[in-house]
Amino acid sequence: MASKYFRVYKLSNNTITLLMVNSNLNNINSHNIDVRGFVTKNITPYSGDASFLKGATQRTKDMWNICLEAIKEERENNGVRAIDNELISTITSHEAGYIDRENELIVGLQTDMLLKRAMKPYGGFSVVERACKENGVEVSPKVKEFFTKYTKTHNDGVFDVYTPEIRTFRSLGILTGLPDNYARGRIIGDYRRIALYGTDALIEAKQADKALLEGPMTDSRIRLREEVAEQIKALKEIEELGKIYNLELSRPAETAQEAVQWVYMGYLAAVKEQDGAAMSLGNVSSFLDIYIEKDINEGKITEEFAQELIDQFVIKLRMVRHLRMGAYNDIFAGDPTWVTEAIGGNMADGRTKVTKTSFRFLQTLYNLGPSPEPNLTVLWSESLPEGFKEFCAKVSIDTSSIQYENDDLMQDSRCSDDYGIACCVSYQEIGKQIQFFGARCNLAKTLLLALNEGRCEITGRQVIDGIPALKSEVLDFDEVMDNFKLAMREVARVYADSMNIIHYMHDKYYYEKAQMALIDTNPHIHLAYGAAGLSIVADSLSAIKHAKVTPVRDENGITKDFTIDGEFPFYGNDDDRVDNFAREIPIYFNSLLKELPTYKNAEPTLSILTITSNVVYGKKTGATPDGRAEGVPFAPGANPMHGRDSNGALASLSSVAKLDYENSMDGISNTFSIVPKTLGPTEEQRRENLVSIMDGYFAKNAHHLNVNVLDREMLLDAMDRPEEYPQLTIRVSGYAVNFVRLTRAQQMEVISRSFFDAM
Repeated sequence: MASKYFRVYKLSNNTITLLMVNSNLNNINSHNIDVRGFVTKNITPYSGDASFLKGATQRTKDMWNICLEAIKEERENNGVRAIDNELISTITSHEAGYIDRENELIVGLQTDMLLKRAMKPYGGFSVVERACKENGVEVSPKVKEFFTKYTKTHNDGVFDVYTPEIRTFRSLGILTGLPDNYARGRIIGDYRRIALYGTDALIEAKQADKALLEGPMTDSRIRLREEVAEQIKALKEIEELGKIYNLELSRPAETAQEAVQWVYMGYLAAVKEQDGAAMSLGNVSSFLDIYIEKDINEGKITEEFAQELIDQFVIKLRMVRHLRMGAYNDIFAGDPTWVTEAIGGNMADGRTKVTKTSFRFLQTLYNLGPSPEPNLTVLWSESLPEGFKEFCAKVSIDTSSIQYENDDLMQDSRCSDDYGIACCVSYQEIGKQIQFFGARCNLAKTLLLALNEGRCEITGRQVIDGIPALKSEVLDFDEVMDNFKLAMREVARVYADSMNIIHYMHDKYYYEKAQMALIDTNPHIHLAYGAAGLSIVADSLSAIKHAKVTPVRDENGITKDFTIDGEFPFYGNDDDRVDNFAREIPIYFNSLLKELPTYKNAEPTLSILTITSNVVYGKKTGATPDGRAEGVPFAPGANPMHGRDSNGALASLSSVAKLDYENSMDGISNTFSIVPKTLGPTEEQRRENLVSIMDGYFAKNAHHLNVNVLDREMLLDAMDRPEEYPQLTIRVSGYAVNFVRLTRAQQMEVISRSFFDAM
């Protein structure tokens, strides 16, 4: 579209509309911001193989070696290299920081020093103070005085409003990992907008939006006007951030290097301001490829330089750090940031979104070595180019660093081809939607409440009223199900109340203005609930249905163990007798959540996801009717319990594929570990077989797959000799971690998982 408002470039026979340049557009609003249209018109799909890729340049190697030394220092210093205990982190709080100024093509750090962590106390000052103390540092007296005497935080607001009931559910582990004392995450700014439009045009768009917010000043209208005002401030601060590094972010990017740099500055602003549980990048690879292809075709850059840009961009993403306390790391292990980038997939018109830059992002795992970050997520479709599918399989086999999601399923269900993955597995249309992160509830513990008249099986504390005592000594399936449904209804009610409180207070005291400035005004909101312990519930119901299960109760009538007489089918073996329980329970629980009111009329969605919290959940959950002992970790995500999926890899995958995405639209996480030789005797056969496995799995409407291709013996050796495995990466549950950063308990849980040695 050529007009006086756009600068037009020519590339071959195609017209590329790159950017808006007129600063006097009075009628622009969010609906005129159209990054998707730009990508659709100008993308160069690539159907070839990986033969064009280049290795790391010496300049990149030198810079990465500096980072590796810093990471080593960090690991040797209890996981934290340095903390800024004086400055509160904001978009513009710190002076420029560099890794190796002369060699950096992409500049910018969170603070003025590599791997120095900054304070973000507006989520909760006590959390920041504790994190500092745990690392031998005291918060500056000035900062402490300000946050204890003169201001209020998100955490303060939440706990002022929490009911005693919510506090009970939280403390007993029925609701776990709630974002009530840290930034919520799950919001993806459309960082591409800064490169395509520049901050001046984006400010003008937001000003126009605000001008339209007139009429009766209701609560929602007042709140939205204030939010847009904050977004405008954020865009001005992003522009100032650019000036710190001598960058003109006010204008659109004009070269490939600028496009990468501008996108990164948007992301940098977000992670300087917020320390959310999941600060995803979005879907930038196909967008950046347009600029790279243009510069290559015009002879301005080489393939070596193009790869160098992506390598250095990824280095910066790998260096993102947040200040966390130990209790946070117990739930979200491995120091993750979830810089999730979605690559691949198809466009609505049937063309592939795979570009050469999709390959370049994967190539960083060779040029820089395996890494959890960015959390590379391949949007899989059987119709993807074969060369790309084979390269993905190769990278998975070599690094265990990428995950896969069903592009066909998500596009059919969500009706957009311009989306990213928020956090681990969750769909989010870029720039049009956001998510309110909701952590998860413990369904296994909820089942035990149903067996104990609403009392906690560990403490004996009364949690839910109105759950009748079971009449039969041997567990009766129908009676248990009736009680379980009552318990789920009460848990859903308390869960919804807690989420509404958390997100109301987060908007009030810790609003994500930098990210929201890069999203349409008044976007659609999903409230991302989650459930843990699904496999335990399925196996427990199977045991009660098909065997004879008798509770072993203490003097107060609380279940402490169970005796099981007879055999029963386990989830994970492609057996509908138990797989149907795993399918139906989320459907029912999701229906309960959808009945309840939500803050800002957010649309409830449900995930089957645990992160690494499955270890913590297990510690807080007593013995269950499936034969699991008290304290034993849960299976991650939607996985079968460890060792119970005994019919081979394909049967296990088939069981998980039966779960209904329409009722778990926040995502269904499945972590798949297979021994290399099981895939085949040669490298070529392994690639082919892994591609076939994923084609078959996703053809069954499965949603997600983490892929680990490794031997258990390697992990055991890494536990004993961590210094030899600094970059050993393993997929856990929707994300990847450096194995050596996990606690001993978490490492043992990973090692106890099923490593398939048979198809």
